[in-house]
Amino acid sequence: MRQAIIEARRIVVKVGSALVTNNGAGLALEALADWARQIAALRSQGKEIVLVSSGAIAAGMQRLGWTTRPSAMHELQAAAAVGQMGLAQAYESVFSSHGLHTAQILLTHEDLADRTRYLNARSTLATLLDLGVVPIINENDTVVTDEIKFGDNDTLGALVANLIEADCLVILTDQQGLYTADPRSNPEATLVSEGRAGDPAYEAMAGGAGSGISRGGMITKIRAAKRAARSGAHTLIASGREQDALLRLAAGEALGTLLVAGASPLAARKQWLADHLQLAGSLLLDAGAVKALKAGKSLLPVGVTAVEGDFVRGAAVACRDEAGREVARGLINYSAAEARRVARHGSGEFESLIGYLDEPELIHRDNMVLL
Repeated sequence: MRQAIIEARRIVVKVGSALVTNNGAGLALEALADWARQIAALRSQGKEIVLVSSGAIAAGMQRLGWTTRPSAMHELQAAAAVGQMGLAQAYESVFSSHGLHTAQILLTHEDLADRTRYLNARSTLATLLDLGVVPIINENDTVVTDEIKFGDNDTLGALVANLIEADCLVILTDQQGLYTADPRSNPEATLVSEGRAGDPAYEAMAGGAGSGISRGGMITKIRAAKRAARSGAHTLIASGREQDALLRLAAGEALGTLLVAGASPLAARKQWLADHLQLAGSLLLDAGAVKALKAGKSLLPVGVTAVEGDFVRGAAVACRDEAGREVARGLINYSAAEARRVARHGSGEFESLIGYLDEPELIHRDNMVLL
């Protein structure tokens, strides 16, 4: 499968805070310059590169003289605002030496959860790539809150890969890749060279948090690979400290861990639905409704046993089985109040229950994705 990486034309590269800031000591300008050199070389090979970069908060901490990452949201946002200036300036400087322009794009989950803003972001990125510009994306930490944040830039990298339908997501980290156990405590741990994205065994192998500077850890990278695979993107997890890591990976060298996208990519609209990180509510389904969904049917109200949350028509909601497991998600045709009234009833009773019949289904199969 390394041949698929050689043939990849559109690549998302994610670099973590530990690499960008030399473990929190300040912006690692030599590393940034080296990535710019490699990306310029890949551009000359006809590849399109989008860079997802952590580091704003860590860079801001260094500029402000903070040695410990704060926990208060307003302090994190202040650090991000200070650090983002230096981060953008540094990237523009190192890429301009290779004749390349950069563009800064700051995103929140709301930008990708809203369909119009999602399409606008997609269009902007496509235009920048057509113009030969290297987009540099980060979470908008200066305004983000717990309710709308991606949580880590591994997740953001996967969402960007889905957004632009990238062929490959490269996650550069301070580890060699995914190991069968934590190599820092288990000398018998071995590197996983290749596997299938979404394999549940890998989450058990990857348990553990990131460093004090980063927010992720290997577990977020494994989950990002699963998410990226929904649009057909393969994921490479490799050390950003390896000499010419990007060039060697693009040439098919067996560095790091390759997690292959297995199933066929979701249709663009269903992929967008699958990428919702926050949902407006939930519908609890009986066994018959779950079976119908898995058979490709739309969700009818008769199979809904309970409605949770307060949402409006058109909101993205989860469909859960009797054990509470999410089996699907979709865009609902009725508000929460209306859904509660029609639950356990047939579509023919809509008019008497809520005064009108718009759609006979609560969620049409075209607006639903199975999980």
